[in-house]
Amino acid sequence: MVQVRCHYLVLPEENGSMELTDRTRSEAPQPSRRWVNLLLGSGVLASIATFLYPAIRYIIPPPVAESTSRSVVAARTNELKNNTGKVFKFGSKPALLVRTAAGDFKAFSAVCTHLDCTVQYREDLRQIWCACHNGLYDLAGRNLSGPPPRPLEVFAVHVQGEEIVVTRNA
Repeated sequence: MVQVRCHYLVLPEENGSMELTDRTRSEAPQPSRRWVNLLLGSGVLASIATFLYPAIRYIIPPPVAESTSRSVVAARTNELKNNTGKVFKFGSKPALLVRTAAGDFKAFSAVCTHLDCTVQYREDLRQIWCACHNGLYDLAGRNLSGPPPRPLEVFAVHVQGEEIVVTRNA
């Protein structure tokens, strides 16, 4: 048989009604309970921080400094055959080097002016093509068809010995 003890006091309130009050309950929390609450609370906060920190770092990536270099060696002259193209890195963005059917070198920004997709040279069309929305550019960088609103940025090309150097225009 289980015995149950109840420790309640009946105290009168100001308005004359009676209220049951637990006599064993103390007003101040016990010191050991405070430490447990503090440890549990800090553990929950630490868990939340470990979930939020990577998410925030993903949403707000660190800034990438743009290269201050105005020129880059894009390729060697024997790398490209006539009527071919090569995407290379120019600073933090891609660029496109094209060797025309006549053997001339041309360089452009490889970032489509529509939605920043990377463009490529289509040998069969002899044009620059954006695969995202089927945009076409000619070999002067002008937009011919599709959604691109502006021409590609054109870079200057210089052949120095066996190296093809691409330079930003001023």
